[in-house]
Amino acid sequence: MSLSDDLNKLDELRARGALTDEEFARAKERLLSAGSAGTGPPPPFVSAVNTFRRSRIDRWIAGVCGGLGRMTGMESWVWRLFFTVLFLCAGTGLLVYLLLALFVPSE
Repeated sequence: MSLSDDLNKLDELRARGALTDEEFARAKERLLSAGSAGTGPPPPFVSAVNTFRRSRIDRWIAGVCGGLGRMTGMESWVWRLFFTVLFLCAGTGLLVYLLLALFVPSE
């Protein structure tokens, strides 16, 4: 998406009343400063973490393994086995799974 498209969307939001003039000015300033900085795309790990979502379709409990499977390209049963083995190691798998279920958004 280009900078002009982003600015047009911001203007549309302001016109509909979803953004105040002050919010619009701050968002526009952020867009313009980010566009001029030329930072480039984020590292692959950062973009992968930002796109990680719990699955609504491939789920048994909370969809964490289905989301991990889709993100990594591995089958979800491999992740389920991984968490089960970790669970047998002093309950670590349960703790990690619960934290992921709480903090990772659903799709």
